[in-house]
Amino acid sequence: MKNIRNFCIIAHIDHGKSTLADRLIQACGGVTQREFHDQILDSMDIERERGITIKSNSITLAYKAKDGQDYLLNLIDTPGHVDFSHEVRRSLMACDGALIVVDASQGVEAQTVANLYLALEYDLTLLPVINKIDLPAADVEKVREEIDADLGLDPFIAIPVSAKTGVGIEDVLAGIVDVLPCPKGDPQAPLKALVFDAHFDTYRGVILQVRIVEGTLKTGEIVHFMHAGRDYKVDELGYNQLKLIPKKQLTVGEVGYIVAGVKSVKDIEIGDTLTHLERQASAPIPGYKKAKQVVFSSIYPMSTDEYPDLTKALEKLAINDAALTFEKDSSAALGFGFRCGFLGLLHLDVIQERLQREFDLGLVISAPSVKYKLQLRDGTTLDVDNPSYWPDPMAIESTTEPFIKATILIPEEYVGPVMELCREHRSESQTMNYLSAGRVEVKSEMPLGEVLFDFYGKLKMITRGYGSFDYEPIEYRKTDIVKVDILVNKESIDALSYLVHREKSRTRALHYCEQLAEAIPRHQFKIPIQGAIGGEIIARATIQPFRKDVTAKLYGGDVTRKNKLLEKQKKGKAKMKQFGSVNIPQKAFISVLRSDND
Repeated sequence: MKNIRNFCIIAHIDHGKSTLADRLIQACGGVTQREFHDQILDSMDIERERGITIKSNSITLAYKAKDGQDYLLNLIDTPGHVDFSHEVRRSLMACDGALIVVDASQGVEAQTVANLYLALEYDLTLLPVINKIDLPAADVEKVREEIDADLGLDPFIAIPVSAKTGVGIEDVLAGIVDVLPCPKGDPQAPLKALVFDAHFDTYRGVILQVRIVEGTLKTGEIVHFMHAGRDYKVDELGYNQLKLIPKKQLTVGEVGYIVAGVKSVKDIEIGDTLTHLERQASAPIPGYKKAKQVVFSSIYPMSTDEYPDLTKALEKLAINDAALTFEKDSSAALGFGFRCGFLGLLHLDVIQERLQREFDLGLVISAPSVKYKLQLRDGTTLDVDNPSYWPDPMAIESTTEPFIKATILIPEEYVGPVMELCREHRSESQTMNYLSAGRVEVKSEMPLGEVLFDFYGKLKMITRGYGSFDYEPIEYRKTDIVKVDILVNKESIDALSYLVHREKSRTRALHYCEQLAEAIPRHQFKIPIQGAIGGEIIARATIQPFRKDVTAKLYGGDVTRKNKLLEKQKKGKAKMKQFGSVNIPQKAFISVLRSDND
């Protein structure tokens, strides 16, 4: 065990985790030059194109140290985006130490601090790495100061590297062996194995990634999932070295894979503890938390005959992604679809892109919302995330919405605009900490629903890309939420209804009306588009009709002839408006729902 190191790489998004992982794999000979490609641990096309890690991945590397000893390094590459912090949490549970990567030009950012606290929660040993020292804007000494002031780590053990050029990689490997601890445990104790990840293989079912915390596991043994309560026989186990390398057994401290005939990720729970059926452990490994969906949105196929394809596509994605939830939904305007739960807006964006790209589906997605808790006058409580199920306002006693504690790290000169941005998004309290020269941490408590639409984009814009943002859910607080209906030609379109705070209802309703007025083609009659709360109209836009010049054939005579024809036309238009139906194209729904810039 003393020659095993289990560690992960944590950092803010785009600080070079995957590139550093690539260099470590190459330095240990984990991949041949011919098989190598950038972001080798990122298996999805979308991860490579966007340069982000969505799914954490692990690899076992053999490393020969300068003292001649052979070490087994188990590396887990983790996502950096705030939406996937549950992946980071599970990876940290499987590790004894972590490399905390800081960009030499950007410095310590919000997600770096959040990941540091997560790592300290699991009592991990941390080794700071200063990456991107080859950039012209790199300032290693300033970053050392930030590591000391913001993270509270020893700045002198921080290793300067350039993951792009390979400078300092040997120092990182030596640091992993010298600074990070070896695993502890008893190979003879009852088995405790942490399931920290899983992925679906078409031919073999679910392949589990596990870390053995206590005991020894061999092929052919029956294992018991302590949270899910299911039993399976281990068909194969071994190391994950880009390819699966079978072994006869995994013992305490080792990280590897298990094939046990599990048919779907839904059958088990990631973060569960495995033990022997015959000789069970007394208690599961502590620290297990379920992923919580915080953003809800309805997905409809562009064409109604694609509904069965959308059903199959979502089922296939859910096999691999246990955090995605969906249930059947329907809309009078858009037909059948699904109400889906996501971990955040990036998760929604990734799922939408995968559905379009991997399954070739045209989609319409409703405005994202959060889950509100309602206290009704009859004493019952209700959880609502879909405007369709919003009860009559007269029946509601009180409404609460989820609040978050946002941590925003910015350069000092942007404090004013950022405070104003927080106030615009209904921030309830703001505190400032001056971390180091020129850097400020703003902590703000605000509703999660306000962050969903454009907060992150506006923050990046006003701070010229230097602002970073992280959040954690805190509690539900009282609020005044209303349901706004959008009426087209005095008919409510259920797919366009949304839930919003009363003070923001008019501006967003006006935005919806204007977008629809541009996207819906003109008809033979005037079309009013209105935003309404109950019976009260709060916004309106009008699409003017096509109008034939009925007086063109007149060439003289009394004005009453002209008025007579215009009056006849007016009656015809009124009759047409009464019986005519408005054709709303799909692009009208997309224009409203995807460009919310109120």
